[in-house]
This record gives sequence, structure tokens and C-alpha cells, in this order.
Amino acid sequence: MLKPDNLPPLIGQSAEFLSLLDRVSLVAPVHRPVLVIGERGSGKELIGARLHFLSSRWSRDYIKVNCAALSEDLLESELFGHEAGAFTGAKGVHAGRFERADGGTIFLDEIANASLRVQEKILRVVEYGEFERIGGEKTLRTDVRVVGATNADLPALAKAGKFRADLLDRLSFEVINLPPLRVRWEDIPILAQHFAQAMAVELGQERFSGFGMNAMRTLMEHHWPGNIRELKNAVERAVARASHANKAGFVDVIDLDPFAKHWRQPNDEHTLSPPDPAISPKPKPGLAMPFAAQVHTLEKTLIENALQTHGWHQGRAAKSLALSYDQLRHYMGKHKIKRPASQSKGS
Repeated sequence: MLKPDNLPPLIGQSAEFLSLLDRVSLVAPVHRPVLVIGERGSGKELIGARLHFLSSRWSRDYIKVNCAALSEDLLESELFGHEAGAFTGAKGVHAGRFERADGGTIFLDEIANASLRVQEKILRVVEYGEFERIGGEKTLRTDVRVVGATNADLPALAKAGKFRADLLDRLSFEVINLPPLRVRWEDIPILAQHFAQAMAVELGQERFSGFGMNAMRTLMEHHWPGNIRELKNAVERAVARASHANKAGFVDVIDLDPFAKHWRQPNDEHTLSPPDPAISPKPKPGLAMPFAAQVHTLEKTLIENALQTHGWHQGRAAKSLALSYDQLRHYMGKHKIKRPASQSKGS
């Protein structure tokens, strides 16, 4: 059974991340359905678990079901159970997940993939707490909190008739929208350091030696379509490679694409080129910049470069960094960045 001490930690300090945690903490004690919406790798399962363990149901079962991993018939049987002889191969009574989750929480991942027939039966459980096993005539009752998760646009699917609008209405007592990693800009160095340190320990190192400026800039500038899961893979891969090549484990190059071919073919239009040492110098051994100082320097460099690139137009500079105007102003104040007297005002 899943326990709180088995869960990966939720890490971050950005305003978007802290606001998310506040919303989760507010709705967790309320015994109503919740929808968790987010891109792949953004932490939907962790938020679902947090909703359970911050509620009074924390000591009861927290059961997860991936609705995309099973066919319609198998999903129906897995959720609601079946009686002996209900179909070929059903030799005994099978208690479904809703039955086993009585008193606890059920997390329906990829709920948009459930068929309309299964959705109808889920609606009845959410609405009345009732269901029947496949092939059964007895109505069973269950007290379960439903947390649905998806990266799909459920209102659009409901409008297109691909998701039951009445089920959407019942599930959306509260909707938790997870911010993608590219929005949680400040959390990338913290998460990267956490994953790198854990990987270093796994490889038998006493500690992680740190990221070079080039590596950290690569992490900060990437769009992260796979979000935290993609970041974790990229960091762990870089630490493993650095550990193999260098006992210090210092990471100066991040390879974001594990499918990339690292050789040149005759007709290739683009070739791989090494990083420019003039842009991202590698610290000398024994003089590696402390992590906090690296982050501070990188923040200032990114802000200054964006402002210079966009002629000190703060609105365009903020947009290029996926920051709000207020966030950019915050970083300018934090690093005491001021417009040079030679620049005309254009923001």
C-alpha cells in the first residue's frame, strides 16, 4: 500500500508552485471529486497522492488506475469487478477497484480515455456511491473520493460528445491546473540539483560536484515538453556520463535529446558543434562556483542578455523568457539591473 514516506518529494519555490500547493491544501480536506489537469510529466500522480494524504482518508487505501492502459471491457471489470461466469474466463468473484477503495481515494489517470459506457458507470458512483459488478444483480455501495487526471481538454471533448458533460460537471468540483516546468522557471535549478545529487549517490559518489554555466544555461533555456520527468532523465543521464568520464562528476554539457545521432553523415545539413568556451567557461578544478552563486549569476546573465537582445524593451524581453512583466521587473531589481544611459526608453 502506498504510504506518505514512499512518495517522492514535491520540490520548488516559485510563486506558481507555491500557489499550487496552497490550492491543493485547501481542497484536500473537502470530500468532493477533483480533476488534476497537466501536461505529461508535470506531476499529476504526486498531486493526487497529496490530495489523499492531506485528507481524513489518509489511513485508508489510495488506489491508482490508468484508464489508457486497459481495453474498455478490462477497464470496466477492473473498476467495478465481476461475478463468476460473467464472461469467458471469469471463474470467480472479482472485487473491483471502487469496491476495494471504500473509505479511501481512487485516482483515475488518463480519465479522458475511458469509454462513454465506463464513464456512465463512474458517474453513478460519483453521484450516488452505487454500482454493480459485471454479471451481478446486487447493488453495492462504496464511499470513495474520485480524483481524475488528464492532459486532455475535457470541456472541448465534452462539447464534441467524446466525454460525458454530466460526468465532467460532477468531477469538476475543483480543478487543479498544474503549471508546466517552463512556467516554473525558478524551480529548474533546484529540481536539477536534487535529481543530480540523488543520481550521484546512486552511482556511489559522496556528493555531486555541480553544474557548469553552459549546462545550467541549457537547462534553463529548454522548453521542457516532458516537464519534470524529462528534466529528471536529462540530469540523471548527464551525471551518469560525467561520472564515467570524470571522477569529479562535474557536468558542463547537457544532452537533451537521447535520440540524437552524434556523428556526421555525408548529406547532413546540420552538424554537432562543441560549446563555445568563450561563452561558457569551465571552472578550474577546485574552484567550482557554489551552486547558489551559479544560479544567481545565470539569472542575471539571462535577464541582461534578453534586455540587450530586445533593445531594453522589458515587455518583449519578458516574453522571450516566458516571464510576466512583473517577474522581469522583480529580477531586474533583485540583480540591480538598470538601463544604460545610452539606451533610449522603449518599454
